Parts: sequence; C-alpha cells; structure tokens
Amino acid sequence: MRLVTTASVEAGSFLAKAIYNEKGQILLNEGMVLKEVIIQRLQELGISYIYIKDSQSEDIICEGTLSDSLRREAIQTIFTTFHNIQKEQKLSSSFVVEKTSKRFSQLIRSLLEEIKSKNELLILLSDAFTYDNYIFTHSLNVTLYTLAIGMELKLSPKELEILGLGAIFHDIGKLKVPLDVLLKPNQLTADEYEAIKKHAEEGFEILRKVQTIPLLVAHCAYQHHERINGTGYPRGIMGSEIHYFGKIIAVADVFDAVTSNRVYRRAMLPHEGLEILYAGSGTLFDQRIVEAFRLAVAIYPVGITVELNDGRKGIVSGQNTGYGDRPIIRIIEQNGERVIPYEVDLKKELNLMILSCDTAF
Repeated sequence: MRLVTTASVEAGSFLAKAIYNEKGQILLNEGMVLKEVIIQRLQELGISYIYIKDSQSEDIICEGTLSDSLRREAIQTIFTTFHNIQKEQKLSSSFVVEKTSKRFSQLIRSLLEEIKSKNELLILLSDAFTYDNYIFTHSLNVTLYTLAIGMELKLSPKELEILGLGAIFHDIGKLKVPLDVLLKPNQLTADEYEAIKKHAEEGFEILRKVQTIPLLVAHCAYQHHERINGTGYPRGIMGSEIHYFGKIIAVADVFDAVTSNRVYRRAMLPHEGLEILYAGSGTLFDQRIVEAFRLAVAIYPVGITVELNDGRKGIVSGQNTGYGDRPIIRIIEQNGERVIPYEVDLKKELNLMILSCDTAF
C-alpha cells in the first residue's frame, strides 16, 4: 500500500485501508474503487491522506496503533461524554465527567496495554477519520501521543494513567466555546481568540470539581497551552512553574494540531510537524520531551514515498523501534530510472538521510 494525498489520487484506484467516521464506524471499506465523486467527497470531509493499492508496494502493510474494536470504544466513550456536556442543561459538566470517570480510567489502561503489547513506534496517520467535531478525534490522538512520550520517559503505571486522563480531557473546556468560533475557517477576531483561549480555564473549572479523578488532571487542562519561556496562556507561567505533565501534553497537542486537517489549513506530514517542535525546542517546549517524542513516534509513515540524499527514491516499508526518523526504505528508483526493488535500513546506513517526501500519486 502507498500513502497519497486525496488531491492527487486518480479515479479508479483501489482503497488499501478503510476510512472511518468520527464514531469509529467504517465509512469506506478496504478494496473499494475510488470514483471521482468519492474522491471529491473525501476532500470535502477533511481527509488529506489515504492508502491506496499499488503494485510496487502491495506487500507493504501499515497496521494501525489500535485495534478497530478499541478505537471504536475510545471514540464512542469520548463522543458520548463530550456530547452530553455540550447538550446537557440540567446537570453540571463536572457531574457528567464524574459519572464516566471510571470508564475513562479503564480506557486509559486499555490504551496503555495495547501500545505496550505492540512495542512499535506510534503511527496515527495510518488511521483515516472524518469528523464533524475535531475535539473527539483530537482528544484521542493527543492521548496516544502523550502516552507514547510518557512510556519513552519511563513514567510509572500510575503516572501514565494520570497523564493519560489529563490528555484525554485536556480540551474539555472547548466544549464551552461556540462551534461557529471553534470551526471558523478564516482569521479570528480579537474577541473570538480570547473566547478560545478561555478553554484552558474552563477545562480546569470543570475537572477540579470532579471528586473521582486527581486534581493534577485538571492542571493538565489548565497548563497545556503554557510555554516554558512564559509566552503561553492563560497565566503566562514558565519553566518549572509548569507541571511536567503539562509540558508533555503541550508537545502532543501541537503535533496533532498541525498534522490534522483543519478548516483553515491543510494537514502537515509528521516530519513537518516534528520540525515545528524542533523549532520551539528549548524555548516553547521541553527539549527532553521533544526528543522522547522523536524516539516514540513514526516520523515517516509506512507507505510514504521519499527521496534520499544520494538521489534514490523509495517507499517506507518498515520502522525501527526507538528510531522514529530512521525507517526502512524500499528503493524503487535510482539515477532517475526504475530498478528491481530492494531494501535499505537507515538505522544501519547512517550516511543516508531522507531529503523529502512525495505524497502525489
């Protein structure tokens, strides 16, 4: 399978990996022929990248980080609780969270078990989702990235569970922001931006009143937009004033934000998202956390076409655990000509580097 943009895929191509809606239900199944009308609809739904079947990569398989059943359970748990908070008028938001806190704690444990059992680099670009409300899938993605970072940093099981809860609830305050502001496709007014910035405080107020989760979870929501040089919000705290968990979630939050399709810009590829983190490493983000992220997450997804510094082109065919930016490449072109495919391992070939990615079909 090969990873391509929906903007470049040709009609008549075969879908190599299913596409889901925001509730985790299959929207388009593997093997479906992509007609022009379907491709256009995928673009309208915010799907930037898909996997298609390709003769040069037919034996390359990209499995998702989560099983379909656990992903459906996770999305449904988030969707139901967050939807109830948005719609419920009689009960407080804190009470809605408290009623489901045990379910969320169990969900975090299940996510941890599945990530640990696979012992592989985290890759979320392989899971194509549509969404009406970005918060649902973003909350899950940030949780997965956060847990991967926490595991790389050798946090204890208890710390990981609290960190995971902080991540899954980090944006809960956005449920209090009007959707027309949250999903506005063009530049926000000063008042609209201030309304969005309040979500960190709103989240803290909701979570601090929940008796069944640690208070630190509330502080994760409060601090995930703070930056170590003091330029963040809502309080502009800096350095050691920001809890370590808040710093971890900040890295995961920014990466998922820039690598997800939004109403006002296209999704970046993972290596582009990592460049954003590196640009802020040591000033906006904790340097050790950014490095842990690089080691834990697949920077070049399986199936993506890349060009190496010696001019050869190939398809990422595998990953090296602990070396997120040094994958295995199947070479398909050399000196501008097609060749019989063969593999090179960037973990072993240290003189080779990926110069660029190509997601055009």
